[in-house]
Amino acid sequence: MKFIDEYRSEADTRKFVQAIQKTVTRPWTLMEICGGQTHTIIKFGIDRLLPEEITLVHGPGCPVCVTPLELIDKALAIARRPEVIFTSFGDMLRVPGSETDLLSVKAQGGDVRMVYSPLDAVKLAQKHPDREVVFFAVGFETTAPANAMAVWQARQMGLKNFSILCSHVLVPPAMEAILGSPHNLVQGFLAAGHVCAVMGYWEYEPIVEKYRVPIVVTGFEPLDLLQGIYMTVKALEEGRAELENQYVRAVTREGNVPAQKLVKQVFQVCDRQWRGIGLIPNSGYCLRPEFAEFDAAQRFEVTGITAEESPVCIAGEIMQGLKKPHQCPVFGTECTPEHPVGAPMVSAEGACAAYYQYGRK
Repeated sequence: MKFIDEYRSEADTRKFVQAIQKTVTRPWTLMEICGGQTHTIIKFGIDRLLPEEITLVHGPGCPVCVTPLELIDKALAIARRPEVIFTSFGDMLRVPGSETDLLSVKAQGGDVRMVYSPLDAVKLAQKHPDREVVFFAVGFETTAPANAMAVWQARQMGLKNFSILCSHVLVPPAMEAILGSPHNLVQGFLAAGHVCAVMGYWEYEPIVEKYRVPIVVTGFEPLDLLQGIYMTVKALEEGRAELENQYVRAVTREGNVPAQKLVKQVFQVCDRQWRGIGLIPNSGYCLRPEFAEFDAAQRFEVTGITAEESPVCIAGEIMQGLKKPHQCPVFGTECTPEHPVGAPMVSAEGACAAYYQYGRK
């Protein structure tokens, strides 16, 4: 397990912790954007190893968590239709809508299937020409190329029974929304390495320049995160607002250019609602007009569905770094992984799920 163990070395961990302790002289609040990074931090107790001057808060980097409630309700309405095979990654099946979830629709007879790739849904459409196959296209820039490829292939094959319910969101506009808020607490960011592996990190340069905050592209193992924290704290202590790349083994400034071209061919930037946060302009992808025939929301006429968030769920405040999961009044009581009130409790990348799973109550 060389390529895992080398990023979990206890000796190297101690060295980074000591380096951070020697560097920090005043309080700093850092935000990790990705939910996968949040789980690593909580699972391995990284936040507890750090000096008390450093506070880690958890960003809106869980795509399942930020998918708006009304879109879940649209998915449920489509999945209930007898002519539909509704496909999704497994982490969306138990996310609560206004009244139920996709797994319950399946239990009630709906044809809801978990797939491992959007291309699996394309194959289902080929195999079942008499059925409408819908894929729930949720994610950040990381999953956008695969979803774009599914739509592109469906058009190349002439498939008329395939569509996607699109809920793609983008990281840079979310970071700007956080930094531009009058309540912002964040002084430095650990950027999501997998997003940057696709998109590069050139998009973050204007954010660093405008808001004068350091951003460090960071991986997902304990040593990745500790090095990213060290680099961010060092920049803050030295008064530098710079963009740096810790995750050099996977990320370049330019990113995956062919993947970016495919995404731009199929999707265009649009405004997007974020669950618990609200509307963020130019923060998502939607299908270009020339691919509109693959838009499930239009095909099944569910665009008029609206919904209101639970008044007791504070997911929005958690994902903006304003509160921690255990500060929610229903955390671990009314809201558990078995009976979630909000998406961050049920998602595999949700901050609330991490706090619950690893005993941060």
